Amino acid sequence: MTWLIKQFKGLITVTMIALVLTLGVIVLTIVNIPRLIPLQSIKKNIGKLSNEIGSLIVATLKLSIQVIHRPKWEFELPENLGTSNWYLGMSNHLSWGDIFILLFAGHRKVPLLKFFMKDELKWIPILYLVHKTVDMPFLKRHSMKSLKKNPELRKLDMIAAQKAAKRFARNPSVAFSFAEGTRYTPKKHATQSSPYFYLLKPKIGALNIALSGMPKVSHLLDFTIIYKTNKTSAWNFACGDMNDVKVIAKAYELPKEILARLPSDTEYKNFFQSYVNKIWEEKSRLIESTKKEQSSS
Repeated sequence: MTWLIKQFKGLITVTMIALVLTLGVIVLTIVNIPRLIPLQSIKKNIGKLSNEIGSLIVATLKLSIQVIHRPKWEFELPENLGTSNWYLGMSNHLSWGDIFILLFAGHRKVPLLKFFMKDELKWIPILYLVHKTVDMPFLKRHSMKSLKKNPELRKLDMIAAQKAAKRFARNPSVAFSFAEGTRYTPKKHATQSSPYFYLLKPKIGALNIALSGMPKVSHLLDFTIIYKTNKTSAWNFACGDMNDVKVIAKAYELPKEILARLPSDTEYKNFFQSYVNKIWEEKSRLIESTKKEQSSS
C-alpha cells in the first residue's frame, strides 16, 4: 500500500511540475516578445520582469511539493546574501532533483539561479524557451577527439558561451554551474580516482565563462547538497524518496587574482582551479561529517 501511495504521489508530482513549468514558460514567452525591439533598456526591464516571474514559478513549485510530500528540507545559507547582488554559484551534483532543491534553497535569498545547460538539451522546446526568456545559457562540450581534430572548436565555443554569459550582467543573477560536469555515481568516482569523498573532480570551465560576462561579481557561492538516501533518480525525487535533504551554502570572496585575471591565461586558470579544489576539499570533509551524523540519527 505504501508503495502504491508513493507511485501515485510521483505521478501527481510529475504532472504538477509539467503543468507549472508549461504555463510559466508560456507566460514568459509572451512577456519576452518586446525583447525583439533592439533597445537595451527594454531588454533589461523585460529581464527583470522575467526573473520575477521565474521566482514566482519557483515559489509555486516549492509550495506544491511541500503540500504533496511534506519534505524535511534543511537549508543553511549565510545571512549577508541579497537578491540585488551578482554571484557565481556552484554545487555538487547527484540527481536531476538537485535543480529544484537548489532553486528552493536560494529562493528569495539570492537572485534567481541561472544554470548552464548542455547544448544537446536545446532541442527540448521548453528548455529552449527557458534559455531565451530567463537567460539560462547552453554550453557546448566537444569531445577531446573532436578538439584534437579541430582545435578551433574550443575557441569558437568559448566565444559563443561568453556572448551568452554577458546576459547575466543585465540584472542581478547567480550564474550557476554543477562543477563536476556530470552527476555523481560510484562508478564515475572510481574511474576518476577522485580524491574527494562523495564528489567527482571539479571543473572551472563554466565558472570561468560566467565570470567573463559578470563584471560586478565579487563572491562565489558554494552549495553542498547532502541527501540522507542513496536513491537519487528523477522518479525517486518525484515519489518523495529524496525528501530528507540538507543544503549548506558558503560564500567565498573571490581573490583579486581571479577578478583581475592574471597576465598569463594558463596561470590564471591554474590559480582558479587550485582555488576551487581547496573549496572542494572543504566540501568533501563537510559531506563526510554530515553523512556520519545522518547515519547515527
